[in-house]
Amino acid sequence: MVLAAGAAARFGGGKLLAPFRGAPLLHGALAAAKAAPVARITVVTGADAEAVARCVRAFDPAIRLVHAADHAEGMAASLRAGIAAVGPDAAGAFVFLGDMPRVPHAVLGPLAEAVAAGAAAAAAVCGGRRGNPVVLSAALFAQVAALSGDAGARPILQGLGARLALVETDDDGVLFDVDVPGDLPD
Repeated sequence: MVLAAGAAARFGGGKLLAPFRGAPLLHGALAAAKAAPVARITVVTGADAEAVARCVRAFDPAIRLVHAADHAEGMAASLRAGIAAVGPDAAGAFVFLGDMPRVPHAVLGPLAEAVAAGAAAAAAVCGGRRGNPVVLSAALFAQVAALSGDAGARPILQGLGARLALVETDDDGVLFDVDVPGDLPD
């Protein structure tokens, strides 16, 4: 799932549609999701839902769109909507953030493999800092469905201890996100 529901208040709105490397910022996250070993991609919309949907359709009309009606609550609302859309047959779910356009594709396979090998979740790490995307096993879906607020899955991941697999990469694309216009390259 790609979380793309935020209002981008710090950015001044319209962040996911801002130009990045010749395309809308969101397309970078969609490209990473498309490179992941997944059965389907779901984008969770919220604020600017129609514009985000057009952007997604321009990238790939086959991508599923799910609207988080309660998106103003924060990231938990997006996660709940995305997990609800994953379906009961899924072994797990990647969680990509729409404002992270440089996720290295090489880290995606090892993240999925870590969960397939029994980890409750897996997260990318660069330079000792945990980044994104993360992969959540189906065993965590009920906990995700109970989240509230704007903290996302961080509390769940912090409580996993050794059951959280950390996949090292030297590509800081797992840390690079866009919060304000100054985060975009000239």
